[in-house]
Amino acid sequence: MSAARPVAAARNERLSLAALTVLHLAPPDMVACAAAAGYGKVGLRLIPATPEEPSHPTFIGDSPLVREVEHRLRDTGVRVLDIEILRLRPDTDVRAYVPVLETGARLGATHALVAGNDPERPRLIERLASLCTLAAPLGLTLDLEPMPWTDVKSFTDALSVVEACRQANAAVLVDAIHFDRAGESFDALRHAPPGRLRYLQLCDAPAERPHDMAVVLQQARSARLMPGDGGLDLRQLLDAMPAGVPISLEVPMPEVVRAMGPVAAATRLREKTEALMATLGGPKPRETS
Repeated sequence: MSAARPVAAARNERLSLAALTVLHLAPPDMVACAAAAGYGKVGLRLIPATPEEPSHPTFIGDSPLVREVEHRLRDTGVRVLDIEILRLRPDTDVRAYVPVLETGARLGATHALVAGNDPERPRLIERLASLCTLAAPLGLTLDLEPMPWTDVKSFTDALSVVEACRQANAAVLVDAIHFDRAGESFDALRHAPPGRLRYLQLCDAPAERPHDMAVVLQQARSARLMPGDGGLDLRQLLDAMPAGVPISLEVPMPEVVRAMGPVAAATRLREKTEALMATLGGPKPRETS
């Protein structure tokens, strides 16, 4: 998309355009797309999740790309919600993530997404705690996202890790499709300790849960649906979350984005989410932290 200044749009400050939704765009254009489509926030992927996806090796530190993103953020008024993706593997040296955390803080992010790819639970807990200690002075929470193909597969599992690391800035990131595929209980969300649910990734998907992990991966990474177009119980999910948490719209749908164009697709995604939110009751007297 063009690097021209986007046309002003009515902003929904609670909604964030996730990087995975428009992953083919360069980071500055992700910011511009979020602004043009009416989002108050954007998510940025500083570290690729897979070797196959677009990579921006200069998106860390005081680089021209980082400065260009800073300029675009100032120009549009969009804020960064989260940065991705910090994997905790058996050989991870958490200190190597300091430049990533510093770049995220420089861009104004408040959350860093973490994946648990270590089968040894005590080591995973210890490294998450260490990462939280490094991130705390930067104003970042570390949000552990359970995914069926990682070593932290469910919300209950992730919450046990987060609680065990005993850090105030540790949280669990709930993703609608992963939450459903794990067969989770909405009551588990309602009874989560205060401060452990800081934001939500929202999408829709077919109601039938695949039994083949390859299909689970394919749906999650490239074939999600806009809210209201699938069979997930998104109303209950939203109702079970703390009031007012930011919502990151992570809906990878490359064919739709290619056909509609990124701004039109992101705008439609926002509109459908807002329509869903309008069907919910009033705010709940529960704090996020």
